[in-house]
Amino acid sequence: MDLSYGSAATMVFKPVIRGELGQLTLGGQMLSVLMALDGKKTLVQVSQKVGINSADIRQAITKLIKMRLVESIERAVSIVDQEFMDFLISRMSLAIGPLGEIIVEDGLEELGFNKNNFPSQRIADLVTLLSQEIQREERRFEFKQAMLGKIRERGY
Repeated sequence: MDLSYGSAATMVFKPVIRGELGQLTLGGQMLSVLMALDGKKTLVQVSQKVGINSADIRQAITKLIKMRLVESIERAVSIVDQEFMDFLISRMSLAIGPLGEIIVEDGLEELGFNKNNFPSQRIADLVTLLSQEIQREERRFEFKQAMLGKIRERGY
């Protein structure tokens, strides 16, 4: 299982209760992590609740997986809607001109997606990538601010 920082941050785990465990010894930090895993919180949320950094949470989860005490929860992937894509294209076109839509399509393709299947979890990556195409600093800032507002509005 890939627990690199970017992928681990949004992963969700739940404890697994098995009858054949026998006797286990867990340190205080490992026990705190295990108790905080509820099948709903992401690892970022768990690390904040427990008060440990991202490297320590990844290490704890790796150990808990090896001990077969936790398992990953597959979460439904939310796809960005057409209204958001239209807004993104219009803001990019305002920032760089008539090639805005083509730049957005190229950015989506570079990340391995298209307008119809882009996961909301990757919006920040897309906005960052697209903003690099905006030469004028004030327009880049306006684009990022507008996109941040829309992301918050849509709950992505």
